[in-house]
Amino acid sequence: MTTTSYDTPRWNPQRPGPMPHHRYRPFHERVDVPAEDRSWPSARIERAPLWVPVDLRDGNQALAEPMDTARKRRFFDLLTRVGFKEIEVGYPSASRTDFDFVRHLVHLVRTGAVPDDVTPVVFTPARRDLIDRTFDSIEGLPRAVVHLYIPTSPVWREVVLGRDRGQVWETVRDAAAHMVRRADAMPSTPSMPSPYIRFQFAPETFNLTEPDYVLELCDGLTELWDASPDRPVTHNLPATVEIATPNVYADQIEYMHRHLARRDSVILSVHPHNDRGTGVACAELAVLAGAQRVEGCLFGNGERTGNVDLVTLALNLYAQGVDPMVDFSDLDGVRETVEHCNRLPVHPRHPYGGDLVHTAFSGTHQDAISKGLAHHALTAAELGVPAGRAPWAVPYLPIDPADVGRTYEAVIRVNSQSGKGGVAYLLKTHHGVDLPERMRPDFSRVVQKATDASGREATPKELYELFRATYLLPEVDVLLHAWSTHREASGAHRFVCTLQVGDRSGDYEGTGNGPLSAFTDALTGAGLRIDILDFHEHATTTGPDSAAVAYAQCRVDGITRWGAGRDTSVLTASVQAVLSAVNGARAL
Repeated sequence: MTTTSYDTPRWNPQRPGPMPHHRYRPFHERVDVPAEDRSWPSARIERAPLWVPVDLRDGNQALAEPMDTARKRRFFDLLTRVGFKEIEVGYPSASRTDFDFVRHLVHLVRTGAVPDDVTPVVFTPARRDLIDRTFDSIEGLPRAVVHLYIPTSPVWREVVLGRDRGQVWETVRDAAAHMVRRADAMPSTPSMPSPYIRFQFAPETFNLTEPDYVLELCDGLTELWDASPDRPVTHNLPATVEIATPNVYADQIEYMHRHLARRDSVILSVHPHNDRGTGVACAELAVLAGAQRVEGCLFGNGERTGNVDLVTLALNLYAQGVDPMVDFSDLDGVRETVEHCNRLPVHPRHPYGGDLVHTAFSGTHQDAISKGLAHHALTAAELGVPAGRAPWAVPYLPIDPADVGRTYEAVIRVNSQSGKGGVAYLLKTHHGVDLPERMRPDFSRVVQKATDASGREATPKELYELFRATYLLPEVDVLLHAWSTHREASGAHRFVCTLQVGDRSGDYEGTGNGPLSAFTDALTGAGLRIDILDFHEHATTTGPDSAAVAYAQCRVDGITRWGAGRDTSVLTASVQAVLSAVNGARAL
């Protein structure tokens, strides 16, 4: 193969860039991840992990305007309503607002406003005074998880903490032992005996920490906390800042999954961030590698590029036929609450939840979706089930928008990139106008010309106005003042009318094997040579008062033109369609 002086193939003209990439070390030079006989690449996710939203803590600390108690309460109510069972509710030692919200939850528990199966999680650093403040906040909760964290990677130990591996373990062990003492001293009452307190540990910057050291810390705490299957410890392994490809994180998680002591007494949890834009992939591969619990935020809010998005993760499972075990059937309502509480918009292209994720502007996409929806409706009818219960297989739509509370109104939108299928779909769904296949390219050219000129999309109302102006033409040149038709005993049809062609007016009649052929024969008498090349008609709705729409393609004095008519009488609509085609051809 011929190459350039940069040892790249001729087809690749890229050259070295000016950015100082040499300043950064590749991941494999920073952490040695034991890659044993991997099993995660061939695994499948067949059950949802335990989802743990951290919007009220990790997400909240990333907001320019942190949530007050009222906004936190609204968010908490949303999370319980959707079905989350373990919710990180705050960092009580970090601010008065967080402490007060946890105390507010204690009040809600007493009033029955918190479901019995929901467990709050509180977050604390490895300091005795802050642990005390944290336990003070949860007094009165019947159940809670206390989440202890400390940074563990070499750069944090050396640059930030100024401690070696042994000193960090001493700090963690002292904090963990103090947590046990505080948990044992939690007061009980006749109505709430022995609060159920579990412990969680997060080696912050796990993904940059030596795997053997993380294992040493986690196993030490599993033993110190005397973890058991009925009171397991959670070891939460965060990709605090993403610094490698998702397969590396999966290798790290699988290593821990295989080597953790008392594995049946440990809940293996992950907390991916999104600095490389691969947070969702990291979480999914981590679950394949043995993770049982995933922390994240709704729509991915969080520091820098955010925490992993639990909405995307859950609906990714849903799209694979796996029950996500949370309810996003009103996704727009969920998004509205999240946007209100975070005071941050969800991007229009955000997976599943964005305004445009189920929308197609491209002509080829629209045509495929339109045909797919029609086929889906036919399949449902053949199976004798509602469309919402039939197996889903529609091009470009990985899930049925209706399953997350979306209508089909915004699935297809028309601009200059759109094609005949999308235009026809919108006319049919919004106005009952089902354009014949052969007519669709003709109208599509009209729409494209209009959208090219305006530079914006056309609404369904504007599309109908274009259709009306183009095909339901006023009688500008050939006027039909009066007409009647009847069938003679011979079976022939007679059409009698008063026509005005330009400045000439007169009475004409014609015969044919049907009303329209008789009408064209009458037009021939007025000096117009007309052939009907194609004809279609349909009702716009059901019922005796439904309007009919007729479409006629006619060759008029050598010029081919489509016309349309609309009336409660099918015959009248048909005559109007032919007359419209005649006038359209004469206007060219």
